[in-house]
Amino acid sequence: MKIVLPAIALLLIVLIVAWPHLNVTDARFRIGFADMTVRVAEDPVMLNPRYVGSDKDDQPYSVTADIARRLSETAGNIELDAPKADILLKDNTWLVLSANRGLYERNNESLDLLGSVILYHDSGYEFLTEKAKIDLEKSSAEGQDPIRGQGPFGNIEAEGFRMIDRGKTIFFTGKSRLKVYPGAKKVN
Repeated sequence: MKIVLPAIALLLIVLIVAWPHLNVTDARFRIGFADMTVRVAEDPVMLNPRYVGSDKDDQPYSVTADIARRLSETAGNIELDAPKADILLKDNTWLVLSANRGLYERNNESLDLLGSVILYHDSGYEFLTEKAKIDLEKSSAEGQDPIRGQGPFGNIEAEGFRMIDRGKTIFFTGKSRLKVYPGAKKVN
């Protein structure tokens, strides 16, 4: 036993030290070239596009989407899946706009939003409609579908809307219903 046990212990130590070196070729990190073929996609898309900039009043904004795809090479129309836009205004308030889908028309400088169009202002105002057309050149928007809104002042429902003056003025069109909460804050 005095010879057998130390011999087994020595054999185990040698085996532990030598084990990593037994399969040397499989354990090493290798870099190789894969057989890849480059092909032109018929319908190229961009995943998670982001556009960041500032408007003419130096207010920073960003526009993102899950997917963007160009519809035709000549027209410059771009389809957007889940577009989102946000802007930080001069008074340090924040506006967010989101929708299920969008169509940006480069020639007209317009953006058509479809499906759950939501406008949120961080002071507590939120408006929801199904369609909205935004004129980026004039900084205006309009929609002919029913719109619902809520905020510190109360609730509003209308058959449509028109926004002018870079969002400073909103007209609710068609039959409209406004419910004002008692003690509501003044709307700026």
